[in-house]
Amino acid sequence: MKNLFKLFTIVCFFSLSSCGIYSLSNAEVGDAQTFQVEFFRNTASIIEPGIDRQFTNDLQDLIQNQTNLGLTTSNGDLIYEGEITQYYIAPMTATSDSRAAQNRLTIAINVRFTNTLDPEKDFERSFTFYYDYDANLQMVGSTLDTALEEIYTRITQDIFNASLTNW
Repeated sequence: MKNLFKLFTIVCFFSLSSCGIYSLSNAEVGDAQTFQVEFFRNTASIIEPGIDRQFTNDLQDLIQNQTNLGLTTSNGDLIYEGEITQYYIAPMTATSDSRAAQNRLTIAINVRFTNTLDPEKDFERSFTFYYDYDANLQMVGSTLDTALEEIYTRITQDIFNASLTNW
């Protein structure tokens, strides 16, 4: 019984300790302690009010929730900046009388990532995702909220993976 208790204690110790470089999300932050997310302006040909602010906040929230990095407004170790370059709706499927049965909202965001501690990890890349919805619905209110939530969840996770997990 005494040996079982010692074994249990050792297993608990090793399972609760970590080296501090990795988080539960497998993010590799290295020696970085801070990050900053610059405002992502909407430069798309269609301007939907507020989507730029929402995306910027969603990216900040994801990084804060999945790492132990501190958010700063200047001189961050990791810097995210860019712009929303595309926001458009296109018909996807048609009915027998040549009307759209389903539409697709597509958003593309250009991201410039700078790692001031390890410039080899810097990149500039475009991230795109879409949301399909019934053509009888208008892209406003709860439909827009649902679409943005799904698109931004995917894009922010893709940005996180590209910058901090080497995917």
